[in-house]
Amino acid sequence: MQNSVIDYILYSSENFGNKAAYDDTDNQISFRETEIMSAHIASSILEWHLFNEPILVITERNVFTPIAFLGIARAGCYYIPVDSTLNSNRINQIIEASDAKLLITTESLKQTVDGLNYEGAVLTIENALTCNINRSALTEIERKLQSNMPLYVIFTSGSTGKPKGVITSHLSLMNYIEAVDDVLMLQETDVIGNQSPLDYIAAIRDIYLPLKTGATTIIIPKSKFAMASELAETIESYHISVLCWSAAGLEVASKTGLLEELKTKDIRKILFSGSILPGSVLKEWQQHFPAAQFINQYGPTETTASCTYYIVTEEATDNTILPIGIPYKNYSIVLLDQDGNEVKDGEIGEICVSGLGVTLGYYRDKELSDKSFIQNPLNHKYREIIYKTGDLGKYDTSGMLLFCGRKDRQIKHLGHRIELEEIELAAKRIDGVDDCVATYDSSKETLFLIYSGDAEKKDIVLNFRKKMPSFMVPRKVVKVEEIPHLPNGKVDAKAINDLM
Repeated sequence: MQNSVIDYILYSSENFGNKAAYDDTDNQISFRETEIMSAHIASSILEWHLFNEPILVITERNVFTPIAFLGIARAGCYYIPVDSTLNSNRINQIIEASDAKLLITTESLKQTVDGLNYEGAVLTIENALTCNINRSALTEIERKLQSNMPLYVIFTSGSTGKPKGVITSHLSLMNYIEAVDDVLMLQETDVIGNQSPLDYIAAIRDIYLPLKTGATTIIIPKSKFAMASELAETIESYHISVLCWSAAGLEVASKTGLLEELKTKDIRKILFSGSILPGSVLKEWQQHFPAAQFINQYGPTETTASCTYYIVTEEATDNTILPIGIPYKNYSIVLLDQDGNEVKDGEIGEICVSGLGVTLGYYRDKELSDKSFIQNPLNHKYREIIYKTGDLGKYDTSGMLLFCGRKDRQIKHLGHRIELEEIELAAKRIDGVDDCVATYDSSKETLFLIYSGDAEKKDIVLNFRKKMPSFMVPRKVVKVEEIPHLPNGKVDAKAINDLM
C-alpha cells in the first residue's frame, strides 16, 4: 500500500531510472536524479528539526521547483508554493498567513526574498543540493509520515480580500492522481506539456503523473506562450502528446494561431478544466486533432483539483456546452437545496462533494472550514464530510452532471433571477466577440457586459434584443483590448470591477 508521495518517488526511480522526469528546455532531470536531488533537499531541511510543518517555496518556472516540493515532502513537511512574479503585497499576505519558519528559494531570487516581510530562515536550492544525504533519517521520516498529513497548501483568492490556503493531504493527492490516470491511461512514452503555473492547483497533474506512470513533463517556458510559432515548435520538438491545460489556455492558444502553426499529430490526450470551453474552440481543436481524446474536468481546489470528468464523444458545434460528467473514483456528488435537502431529478442544486479527494480544509481558518466543509446532512449514521462548492448543477436525462453557474453569480434583476454565465454564453455566440464577462452592480441595478473583439457595441445590444428577454439585455456594454485574467487563467474579478 502506498502511504505517501515518497512511495511515488522511490517507485519511479527504481522503475524508470535514467528516463527524463522533468524538462524545462534548459535543464532535464531523470527519475533517478529526482530521487537523489529530493533526498539532498530533504536532508538539508532535516537540519532545522522540522516535521509536519509548513515551508514556503518561492522559486521559478523550472525543473528545480518540483524537486523542491518533493524534497519538502520527503522531510515530512508540507510546501506552500508562491509565484515569484506576484506583487510583493500579495506575497507578504501569504507569508503572514503561513507562519512558516523556513523558506526555500534560489540564489537568483534571494535578493527578492530579502525585500519581503519574512523573518524566518532561508534555504536556497543550490545550497540544499550540497547537503550530504542522511538515508537513515529519511527512512525514519518515511515511517512516521501518515497518508492523511498535509502535502501542500495552495493559496487562492478569498472573499475577505486576503488569500485563503487549501490544505491537501498525501492521501487526497494520490487518490486524485490514481483516479485521473484511470481515465487518461498514460503510457511511459507520453510527454506532458505543462501550461499551468507551478504554484497553481492544475500543475499537480504535471508534477505527479510522471512519478506514477513514467511519462515526462515538459515545463514549457512562459515566453513560448506569447508566440504561436514558438509554442508550436516546442510542442513538436519535444513530441508532446498530452495537454492538461486550462480551458482558457486552449482558447487563448486557438485565438493566437497555435493550431495553424502546429503540424504534429502526436497529441493524443487533451484534458481541460477551470472554466467553460466555448463550443467553437472545442470544434477547432477537434478538427485539428480528430484522433485525440478530449476530457472535460470540473472541480475546485478544495477537492484536489477536479472531482468529475466527461469524455467528449460528440463532434462539437459553436453552440456545444459540455456536461461536467460523472465523479472520479472515490468521489461522490450530491445536489442540495438551500435547506440541505437533496433536489429532485432534473432540478438545480448546489454541487456538494464527498470522498477521499475532499481536502483538509482552510489553513489556520477553522471558522471558514466549518462553514464550507460540513457533515453530510443526508447522512445521520456516521461522520461524512462534504465540501459545499457554491456551484450549481443538475443532472440531464442520461445521468450526466451539468454545470449551471455559481450561487453567488445568480442575480435578481428587474424581478427575475438571472445566471450571469447565461449572459456570457449568449455573448460569445455573437460574431466578433472574442471573450467576455458579465457582471452586475446591484446598487445601480445595472447589468454590465465587458468584452474584447471586433464586434460593435450596438450590434451586441441588437443581438441580445433579438434573442434574449428584455431583462437579460446588458444596459452597459464595455469594450476592452483584452479581458483581464489571473495567472491561473480565470477572470480577474477585481480588475473587472475597476472597469465598471
